[in-house]
Amino acid sequence: MAAAASPALTLFLTAAVIAAACLCAEAVWLDLPQSGTKCVSEEIQSNVVVLADYALMYETHPSSHPTIAVKVTSPYGNTLHHSESATVGQFAFTTSEAGNYLGCFWIDSAEKGSGISINLDWKIGIATKDWDAIAKKEKIEVGAS
Repeated sequence: MAAAASPALTLFLTAAVIAAACLCAEAVWLDLPQSGTKCVSEEIQSNVVVLADYALMYETHPSSHPTIAVKVTSPYGNTLHHSESATVGQFAFTTSEAGNYLGCFWIDSAEKGSGISINLDWKIGIATKDWDAIAKKEKIEVGAS
């Protein structure tokens, strides 16, 4: 029969799961210019999981639907993700070398307006874990947010 977890351990694990969940919820807003490219970069070690979701924000363009192109490259210039005519998307990879990983975004449609905004949620390493699923598996209750 397995021993029950002590209250202190349960509290610690709950706090760790909540803290990790807060880290996973962070995202960045990027304002893309009418012409040109906006890039973000992250220095990442090798053998690290990277997950990202991106989406156009339509509040600034309620009647038009511009699209973007996205390209993610490794420190050695290898293309890890490339998408065109996108309004939403995601990418995932495990790094094969340490260095600066680059994600670039640009408007690729005729409907450019005065520029657009995108929401980018880029997660690396431990932030990629699904902490809610782990908490359920371990029967840890996470407080409602």
